Amino acid sequence: MKSLRVPEATVTRLSVYSRFLERLDKNGITTVSSGDIADGVGVSPAQVRKDLAYFGEFGTRGVGYNVKDLMRYTQKILGLDRNWSLILVGAGNLGYALCTHKGFNARGFTIVGVFDNDLSKIGKRIQDLEVYPLEKMPEIIEKYKARIGIIAVPSRNAQETADLLVKNKLEAILNFAPVAINVPDHIEVRNVDLSVKLEILTFNLGLRSHNN
Repeated sequence: MKSLRVPEATVTRLSVYSRFLERLDKNGITTVSSGDIADGVGVSPAQVRKDLAYFGEFGTRGVGYNVKDLMRYTQKILGLDRNWSLILVGAGNLGYALCTHKGFNARGFTIVGVFDNDLSKIGKRIQDLEVYPLEKMPEIIEKYKARIGIIAVPSRNAQETADLLVKNKLEAILNFAPVAINVPDHIEVRNVDLSVKLEILTFNLGLRSHNN
């Protein structure tokens, strides 16, 4: 892979390309063009070629890309050529939804431990996962070599949860609490605020109404 700083938007699109290539492969399609990928995911052919160019030379001019080869290479770039163990803090409705989301396992992500400080939830099960007390976190992280934590707690508990994940030497955090968390610079953090996404939709709908 080229030693360039790849824009996060490119990585996001690469994930979309990878899933599209998986669908093509499952349907028995062996060759695809940048135009086919663009049509399938809603970008331009030039954007597809530009994104892939960050990582090397692919395909043959006039022929296109080998679907299986490109699919495997995009998976490798995204780190999906191996399995990732995750832990989740927060066994409420959101935590339940995340634990039962089949898309994680399909892409190589496995939640290996669910934690909560609510005594009424500890010991209960979410499918095949037992809800553990927070004190058991170091043991589970060590057992499964987890490197990523998911925060699915109320806003008021998000920072202390992040501090706990950092203390237990996790390297990346996916934060679903609608509040910013402060962590050391070496920790990778991505925030998922569903309200913000909805507000972007309503902004664009309002813009469309204004233009009409």
